[in-house]
Amino acid sequence: MKENAIRQKSYAFASRIVKAYKYLTREQREFVLSKQLLRSGTSIGANVEEALAASSTADFINKLNIAAKEARETSYWLRLLHDNEFLAPAAFESIHTHNLELIKLLASILITVKNRRLNS
Repeated sequence: MKENAIRQKSYAFASRIVKAYKYLTREQREFVLSKQLLRSGTSIGANVEEALAASSTADFINKLNIAAKEARETSYWLRLLHDNEFLAPAAFESIHTHNLELIKLLASILITVKNRRLNS
């Protein structure tokens, strides 16, 4: 099966989120915010996977919209963890930049698919 960018990037991001969760719970002893981060951060890739198996263009768009919302929520939790000193600046910048790349990529895909749908 041919891999695509959003699938690869969202999976790699989910893996980073799992590692961040382990760090936050083991080293920082932070359990509530980190669980929210784990849920939203891993949900991005899960929704991308569902989109790739969509039964229609509308279903594909719906699943990618959910992935985009989860990515924005993940940005919120990352910023909150950083601003409350659970994530060091360098670690935050790295993972948040990855998250912002996903948000932009998802937005780009959604715009392209919606435009194709309108023009067909």
